[in-house]
Amino acid sequence: MKDFFKFMFASMLGFFLISIILFFIFMGIMMAMLSFAKTEEVVVNDKTLLHLKFDYRIEDRASKNLVDFGFDFGSFKTNLGLNDILKNLEKAKTDDRIEGIYLDLMEIPSGLATISEIRKALADFKETGKFIYAYGEILTQKAYYLASVADKIYLNPEGVVDFRGFNGEVVFIKGLLEKLEIDPQIIRHGKFKSAIEPLILDKMSEANKEQTLAFISSMWKSSIEEISYSRNIEVEKLNIIADKLETRQAEDAYKLHIVDSLIFMDQFLSILTDKVNIEQVKKNNLISLSKYNKARVKGAKKKRSRNKVAVIYALGSIAQGEGSDKMIGSDKIAREIRNARLDKSIKAIVLRVNSPGGDAIASDIILREVMLAKQEKPIVVSMGNVAASGGYYISCGADKIIADPTTITGSIGVFGLIPNFQKFFNNKLGITFDNVKTNENSDFPSVTKPISEYQYHIIQVGVDRIYETFINHVANGRNMTNEEVNEIAQGRVWSGADAVKIGLVDELGGLEDAIQEAVDLAALEDYRLIELPRQKELFEQIMEDIVGETKLKFLEKELGQNYRYYNYIKEVNQIKGVQARLPFEINIE
Repeated sequence: MKDFFKFMFASMLGFFLISIILFFIFMGIMMAMLSFAKTEEVVVNDKTLLHLKFDYRIEDRASKNLVDFGFDFGSFKTNLGLNDILKNLEKAKTDDRIEGIYLDLMEIPSGLATISEIRKALADFKETGKFIYAYGEILTQKAYYLASVADKIYLNPEGVVDFRGFNGEVVFIKGLLEKLEIDPQIIRHGKFKSAIEPLILDKMSEANKEQTLAFISSMWKSSIEEISYSRNIEVEKLNIIADKLETRQAEDAYKLHIVDSLIFMDQFLSILTDKVNIEQVKKNNLISLSKYNKARVKGAKKKRSRNKVAVIYALGSIAQGEGSDKMIGSDKIAREIRNARLDKSIKAIVLRVNSPGGDAIASDIILREVMLAKQEKPIVVSMGNVAASGGYYISCGADKIIADPTTITGSIGVFGLIPNFQKFFNNKLGITFDNVKTNENSDFPSVTKPISEYQYHIIQVGVDRIYETFINHVANGRNMTNEEVNEIAQGRVWSGADAVKIGLVDELGGLEDAIQEAVDLAALEDYRLIELPRQKELFEQIMEDIVGETKLKFLEKELGQNYRYYNYIKEVNQIKGVQARLPFEINIE
């Protein structure tokens, strides 16, 4: 027995020491890679093409996360956020070394508003006289929407263009909850407040169908009008093509002028060779956006103005506390807005909102700082893919709200959720609970038994009060009456294009338009941008995310499109208190 313990402890010690050694080897490799990444000097040759691939989910502002890094032609690179993509496309306009852009497209797993902003920047790039050529084997709807801005679209002879109109799909888990014997106890205000429907129904209500069809139709209309203008094809003709799925065969897509030519990759490269007047297209003549991000343009100088415009990123669901790069924490975002208000060198604020909403109290905390900032200096909201419910709540107090036509916004409504797990614990796990209490409602709220009628009433009063507060804030911020707001509220979701018509949004545009609006309101002749909140340094982020976030990233990669179902159930599990948020999962494709 003594020998057994001796060998066991020796094995444990050996495993522990090997783990430490491997950890330090890993960190050494990472430090070497990071050092190389920082010191790498990117050289841009003459007659270079900017090679754009958007095959990852584009965030408004990319985090410095370990698993966001990869290799590009043997060098260390990171996937850029929308902010850096726009900056680099602007930089390429005046860079004489960049002859044009090669759009390498297939699936683009990003929101339509994000793609719309990139498309607008590409159209602006073309105004310089430089060219954009697009090539793909399979062009999904979002990819084709982006490709349509190009001078020429080339498709593989055996390729496909997916062009069929938008389909809005909602995930319902009522059946799952029934199988697990979990009773979602819902208290809501707003007949269109469909966020709770996936928990209590197995299909869309008529009200939800109405609003969903309305906003995806508006998004389709905005997209197809841009395609129509770029491709010189009438909107009516494009809708007929979509209805009849006429682009499933490459030859038909060519005949209908959806694409310009059917060629193989080697033939496309030959076209690029002739266009740029080089012997052959190789890595010396192609540069990815992530590498170009590190390149300098001769003569370009950084703005050193004392006047600052702060761009504050509010991204993800809204919760109380500090949050993270992908979750809006009320403490952090409120603090950033407050600091920007008190900083005399910051002359204007742009609040970039990309959020489906979340905790109602957290939303109110952030709005309070927005309203205080508005008294001191201009504050403009730029809406991304979605700025709805709590996302609209924190936006409504700004001087101006600017959204993309395909932004999902509105959803002015609230709900409360207290799940009852009693039968799940009792019947599925064999776990029971008992308690004693000093007062009648000392156990309120409890997830191990049903709420009483009185407790339900108390929650309903709270939900109604928060809804009225929401309505008041919107009415004051948008210079409307409570009755006017209530008419377009009730939890209804709107597209950005429709939101302008009903007064929830001031103008259509992207982040750059919002920045310009803030500059104009502050009457600035010169300025420089700062981005907040400050992001953690890469090494600090690596140490923090080495287990948690990295694990989720790998899970997302393994599950692919199915990751959204995992994430959906995870979001349901995290809901606490009264919520102002969108339906958990709206997939538009």
